[in-house]
Amino acid sequence: MIKIAIYPGTFDPITNGHLDLIQRGLMTFDEVIIAVAPSTRKQPLFTIQERLKLINMAIKGLKNAKVEAFSSLLVEYVRRKKGIAILRGLRAVSDFEYELQMAHMNRRLDMHIETVFMMPSEEYSFLTSSIVKEVASFGGSVKGLVPAEVEKALKRKLKGLKGLTE
Repeated sequence: MIKIAIYPGTFDPITNGHLDLIQRGLMTFDEVIIAVAPSTRKQPLFTIQERLKLINMAIKGLKNAKVEAFSSLLVEYVRRKKGIAILRGLRAVSDFEYELQMAHMNRRLDMHIETVFMMPSEEYSFLTSSIVKEVASFGGSVKGLVPAEVEKALKRKLKGLKGLTE
């Protein structure tokens, strides 16, 4: 039986911390599906289509990693994909409370789907998409924090947004 993990998130944008988890997830699972969710709580900078394109570029060399958009209840999506686990990253203690609540709710919805928590490598333990966007919006360098394609896309997107407000 193939072991499929679903790695859900908004990935706005994908960071090297996300890629670190995907690569390490592939050491445990046969396949990792990066499941891109529309954000109901956040206002994403990139559209779903742009995020899918950026993620596809970022995972190009990763065998058995693929990306899809989803808009259903996560547990339903995992069932449809025949996944056995939800892959989640824990950077700090502050992530734990929210992630634990979500894991318990997902388990309540389907006790056969496990949530697997992984810590990112130390060099990415502080990294979030929100921090990347904020640094980039003020002209700071995000080199080494995101794939090169994402760095270029951030610059283009932010330059376009600034042009609309000035």
